Amino acid sequence: MTVHSLNTKRASRSAEARVAEQDWAMLVAELNAHGCAVMPSLLSAVECAEIAALYPHEEHFRSHVVMARHGFGKGEYRYFRYPLPDLIAGLRAALYPRLAGVANDWNDRMGVALRYPAEHAAFLKRCHDEGQARPTPLLLQYGPGDFNCLHQDLYGALAFPLQVAILLSEPGEDFTGGEFVLTEQRPRMQSRAEVVPLRRGDAVIFAVHNRPVEGTRGHYRVNLRHGVSRLRSGRRHTVGIIFHDAR
Repeated sequence: MTVHSLNTKRASRSAEARVAEQDWAMLVAELNAHGCAVMPSLLSAVECAEIAALYPHEEHFRSHVVMARHGFGKGEYRYFRYPLPDLIAGLRAALYPRLAGVANDWNDRMGVALRYPAEHAAFLKRCHDEGQARPTPLLLQYGPGDFNCLHQDLYGALAFPLQVAILLSEPGEDFTGGEFVLTEQRPRMQSRAEVVPLRRGDAVIFAVHNRPVEGTRGHYRVNLRHGVSRLRSGRRHTVGIIFHDAR
């Protein structure tokens, strides 16, 4: 059974169930404290292998990016085309409502007027109305010596402030090195780095751009970037779920 063999309704229910099983009180606390949180075992080993196996098949993707050509690092990735694989589409729709509340709370604390609708379909309509209609979920592939420079996944004026990356390969077996890294640039202070340990099937939720931090005079805004450290051996695949679409 492949990712595409799951019908949309089955994949959606499966995504909703596995998302609901996560400890959301803990996840929200971690996001507020550190700007990232790990959802363990979101995908099975079989599902990880099935998604990674899509990479060579161009019919699933709208574009192919070789990082070195653009100064992004070394490695490559492909953006999925619509319709997305059912499991990825289901997870995107199921995760968004859980994160919209966090996003709205963050904007409130940072004094940002924008609020996000409760359902992902409504948010996508906003994106499409703004001319951002190209899908952004992507599949990344790294080999020995590859890395991803620190960056932010902003594809237009409208961006959802949280995104998710799911590791599809097993550290220590499929690859070594290649840690997920998050940096936080604080006003008038040195940057803070966070290295997030993941196993195959684990997902990390993290801030795309800004998040609020409580200080002595109320909340202030910090700027975040994410990347992947140098792969020392093997091959690493990751699927990224970005909730806004691109121009």
